[in-house]
Amino acid sequence: MKIEHLAIWVHDLEQMKNWYCHSFAMTAGEKYENHTKGFSSYFLSFSSGTRLELMKRIDILESSHPRGMISGLAHFAISVGSKEKVLSMTENFRDIGISIIGEPRTTGDGYFESVIEDPEGNWIEITI
Repeated sequence: MKIEHLAIWVHDLEQMKNWYCHSFAMTAGEKYENHTKGFSSYFLSFSSGTRLELMKRIDILESSHPRGMISGLAHFAISVGSKEKVLSMTENFRDIGISIIGEPRTTGDGYFESVIEDPEGNWIEITI
């Protein structure tokens, strides 16, 4: 078994699609729209085949709590291949104003990672 994809509700579907594709070298599939439900989505793919679905729907509620600190999905991790890449990507994100939630470090369970917030507040671990 494997996780086929993760899905994230977003407010600005086009902006988030562009951000993820640019930031993590992902490729977007065709936009899907269901006008009856006010729903639209994109599947984004890494070269490895792993996918992320970005979804928008007109009736999704917003929480007043940070997304990484509420019950449910806390974060997802993207492996970038090396400590140097974790460090450089973290600095690049910092330079463009992306919030750094956790500075680069080796965690107690042995991961070298940083944690950022995407433009809509979802937490992403950048790891080796």
